[in-house]
Amino acid sequence: MLRVGLTGDLGSGKSTVAAMLAARGAVVLASDEMARAMMSPGQLVYEQIVARFGNSVVAADGTLDRRRLAELAFAADAPRVAELNAIVHPAVLAAQAEMMAALAETHRIVVVESALIFTVQTADARPWRERFDRILLVTAPEEQKIGRFLSRITAGRTPSPEERAALEADARRRLVLQHGGQSAEAHAAECLVLRNDRSPAELGPQVEAAWSELLRLEEQTRSTGSVGR
Repeated sequence: MLRVGLTGDLGSGKSTVAAMLAARGAVVLASDEMARAMMSPGQLVYEQIVARFGNSVVAADGTLDRRRLAELAFAADAPRVAELNAIVHPAVLAAQAEMMAALAETHRIVVVESALIFTVQTADARPWRERFDRILLVTAPEEQKIGRFLSRITAGRTPSPEERAALEADARRRLVLQHGGQSAEAHAAECLVLRNDRSPAELGPQVEAAWSELLRLEEQTRSTGSVGR
């Protein structure tokens, strides 16, 4: 089995690439979806978040108020994203390791989709180079990333100029905080890079080429026991 990391900054288009890879036969473990499940009432991660951030992050129905939690995590004056990550990431990484081990004998390529592959810390302090055989990095110009973030947040409605300015500032702050001030693209030389700066139709051939390369590497792994770089 080839262990593939799929990463990129906020708004780069990781989820689009993940869907394209899944359509080609990859098993995709989406870190955000796994974290969201672990943040449900009754889960240990949920209890730890409420204990750390207080009842203000609990909605009327007992679920986490994710918008309020994000406001605290990415606050301009005193961001607490490191506190949140310290709760969520170890649980997600442990679950991913367990799932990848279970899939090793039955699937050729498993992809972990995560924005924080280069910066997240595992419980056993294993660096990302030991966790993955290859990294796919999705890149895009910053203004395009911010535009996609706004489109997702506003869900098709037109924000006021004031709201748009506030959302753009929030997106820029998140981009800085996401990697401790360093973009994922700083690691481009060590990755297979997919440039998502145009249409999905133009992204498709890049994904197809990357998929062919991943299949080649997986075959190499089965025949030699290692991945050549």
